[in-house]
Amino acid sequence: MLRPLLLMMSLGAAVVTPAVLSAEETRLITVSGTGAATAVPDMATIRFGVVAQETTAGAAMDAMSKSMAQVLSTLEAAGIAAKDVQTSGLDLNPLRADAGPDRSKEPEIIGFEANTSVSVRVLNLPSLGGLLDAVVSVGANRMQGLSFGLQDTDAQLAEARKAAIADALSKAALYADAAGVSLGPVQSISEQGGNPRPEMMMKAMAMSDASVPVAEGEVSLTAQVTVVLALQD
Repeated sequence: MLRPLLLMMSLGAAVVTPAVLSAEETRLITVSGTGAATAVPDMATIRFGVVAQETTAGAAMDAMSKSMAQVLSTLEAAGIAAKDVQTSGLDLNPLRADAGPDRSKEPEIIGFEANTSVSVRVLNLPSLGGLLDAVVSVGANRMQGLSFGLQDTDAQLAEARKAAIADALSKAALYADAAGVSLGPVQSISEQGGNPRPEMMMKAMAMSDASVPVAEGEVSLTAQVTVVLALQD
């Protein structure tokens, strides 16, 4: 019986492992910050179109095409590069007569409507108002939008991001002071929402030489960050 007893004692000793003390967890504070930077826009994007209505589909397409050709020629004469003009839509739809009280019959087709749209990037902002007037005079009859922006946003985004970090650190310092602790090193920084997007801040800055009054205002770019810092006694 001595040998089995010794074997059992050996097996029991084999499963004993020393205890490992866990390190003290780091106390953290998480804060968010927002920063903004503004700049005067140096480009605009116009979206407009040509609509033509005729009795036949072919005539509608032909009338629309002729008007758009004049619009494109006007843009070229104004110095707009071909790379800054893009067709963004082309449609042909039937025009139907009023069905009247008898809804059981298919309304008669009385004509067709053809329309096309283009997006134009304008880099010479002082000419914008006159350009709008020119394209309308040669056939553009549907205005779909006007927006301002920056050709290069890197400098403004860098400024907005720095302001966002400063805002977050200022909040963290305030909270730490109120809690009676000190801030330790930054543990992580993350940007929220992907690439910041410009927003318009309109101001009364009408272009003096424009046939169509246009206010270019300012472009504001914002950035949001989340910062995690350690806390110390």
